[in-house]
Amino acid sequence: MRARRRIQRSIKNKTKSFKAILNIIAGLKKQGKRVVFTNGCFDLLHYGHVKYLEDAKRKGDILIVGVNSDSSVRIIKGNNRPITKEGNRLRVIAALESVDFALIFKEDTPLNIIKKIRPDILIKGADWDKSQIVGGRFVRESGGKVLTVNLIKGLSTTNLINKIAKTG
Repeated sequence: MRARRRIQRSIKNKTKSFKAILNIIAGLKKQGKRVVFTNGCFDLLHYGHVKYLEDAKRKGDILIVGVNSDSSVRIIKGNNRPITKEGNRLRVIAALESVDFALIFKEDTPLNIIKKIRPDILIKGADWDKSQIVGGRFVRESGGKVLTVNLIKGLSTTNLINKIAKTG
């Protein structure tokens, strides 16, 4: 029971509002911590997501993950998505050891968050062209880096959904 409470507290302590994240980051940057930001839908969590976030974390000191709201996932992925509600996706991401903080964003893109957080390092999967990464130009102009991390071939939520649909 104690371990269960510790995990629940950990998740609760890692899920933050946008305003709380900004206050936390200000303090971390004063300490010289390198803040890494990434984002995604994370609809059905799989090993590809876990590895991606572990690789992102290794690029800096603090990993902040923006999780797309349900409405923004529908815009990106279509009306049948997300499969998992935003609050559950947020808590699952926050439960990962590599993630320091996680928050929901409702906009179509994370540009507003990126401009306010001003991460030292912005990360996306290697399936993105660096010149097309939302917020990349802003981060580079602010003295930060835009990096990509390799993805595990064949592991995607869409592939999982299709496989489940075929076997269902």
